[in-house]
Amino acid sequence: MPKLKTNRGAAKRFKRTATGRFKRAQSHHNHILTKKSPKRKRQLRKTALIADADVRAVRRLLPYA
Repeated sequence: MPKLKTNRGAAKRFKRTATGRFKRAQSHHNHILTKKSPKRKRQLRKTALIADADVRAVRRLLPYA
């Protein structure tokens, strides 16, 4: 069977955790930061796990992750 190509855009956005789930960065932390509260900006720094509904799609994009 031929090798599968990894989606390079997805490879830069998602990393696999030790338990096999995928983590991602949070959105809305790049611009227009003046109107956002310090608490909101601080919480957006943290990584989040992708939703269970999206795991199948991400696995397809990252076959060797």
